[in-house]
Amino acid sequence: MAVADPAATKRSDLPVRIASAAVMVTVAGGAFWLGGWFLTAFIAVIGLGIFAEWVMLVLAFERRIMARVRWLVSGVVYIGLGCQSALVLKSGSPGLLDVVASVIAVDIGAYFAGRTFGGPKIAPAISPSKTWSGLGGAILAVTAYLLARTWMAESAIDPQARLEAVHEGLGLGFDLLMALLTGPLIAIVAQSGDFFESWMKRRAGVKDSGRLIPGHGGLFDRADGLIAVLFVLGLIRIIPAIVGR
Repeated sequence: MAVADPAATKRSDLPVRIASAAVMVTVAGGAFWLGGWFLTAFIAVIGLGIFAEWVMLVLAFERRIMARVRWLVSGVVYIGLGCQSALVLKSGSPGLLDVVASVIAVDIGAYFAGRTFGGPKIAPAISPSKTWSGLGGAILAVTAYLLARTWMAESAIDPQARLEAVHEGLGLGFDLLMALLTGPLIAIVAQSGDFFESWMKRRAGVKDSGRLIPGHGGLFDRADGLIAVLFVLGLIRIIPAIVGR
């Protein structure tokens, strides 16, 4: 019996993957463009879809009732706080679109650096395709995006406001430094979210978290890194408030 070539199978799925990606970009782009309640509803639907896939994974690898309850409560907190952060960021500055673009930069940088340089795996037992060179590429890509975004935002500021910011000790130099510090953190958190979902899938014995998106798997597969970043941003926002009480 002939053994299927994984690379050939992947190439044969390419048209489906491209079509699915185009649909995802169109739907998400439309939600961002319409904003308001449309974007809120989009975030809610995606969050519920991810939680549904979380539940299916948990039911597949955990048989104990109380352990299932703990996992499900954890899913509510993890995904719920991530979605709540998205709702807060959707009208803020930096906004949700900046966070999404940063995570996309992480994925692109990791993919091309990993494919180009290969090298040692980070955690082959969890995710065999993730390499240290990929993480390095992710850090470079997201940092480059943040630096470019900071430069463009600074260029759009009124000269008087820019001068006042400099007098307050902020200004472009401070913003660029923050971009340099934030880039690696976003890359590490996003990749950690990817590893976490891969670990759940391995425990459940499945390749994808779902089958909703042809050629791409489930919603959790596509948003694992984004949910992790949004969750951490949510913690950063609420922990000072809790400690200060």
